[in-house]
Amino acid sequence: MAAEAVLESGIETEAGGRIPGNKGMWVGITCEFVEFAVLFIVYFVARANFPDAFQNGAERLSRVSGTVITLLMVTSSFFIACSVNTMRSGKRRQSIYWLVAGLVVALGYPIAKYLEISSNLAQGINGESGIFFTVYYYLTFNHLVHATWGILGILWVLVRHSFGGYSVEDHHGLEALASYWHATDIIWLIIFPMFYVLA
Repeated sequence: MAAEAVLESGIETEAGGRIPGNKGMWVGITCEFVEFAVLFIVYFVARANFPDAFQNGAERLSRVSGTVITLLMVTSSFFIACSVNTMRSGKRRQSIYWLVAGLVVALGYPIAKYLEISSNLAQGINGESGIFFTVYYYLTFNHLVHATWGILGILWVLVRHSFGGYSVEDHHGLEALASYWHATDIIWLIIFPMFYVLA
């Protein structure tokens, strides 16, 4: 019974505080961070060995595309945070509206990524265009996969939310989704300067 209470109301801490979401989601988020930490190590090793390739490669990427994706991710995260906050205040309808807004903005990410990749390919930039682009495509595609899972999660939570699946007392699923989406957002905020700014 105690375990069920933790899953329903979040993770209780020894200090009496509460971590939003549930243990399963935080295990997933931890795995995501570990996976990208390994990929970031690969990035820095490659960059240390091929500094010219990374500098020249970054100049060929569209900073506008990277900036647009960053704005989409941050804005979507903000809207989903607003959804959680309004649900905590008992404003269920507003919470749904914020979640819909978060979904709409989140859907802009794969669209922007598709347009960016199409532009890259039109210029002959693919995964075989050098070590920089191999690492770039692998890391950003990996992030896109995680973001796609997040978008599917937003859809699932939105359906449940629309049918009254959450309440002021029990909205851990919404919190878990927000936690995952924020984690995915944080990872992009690391990827963006690595490829579009600092390289």
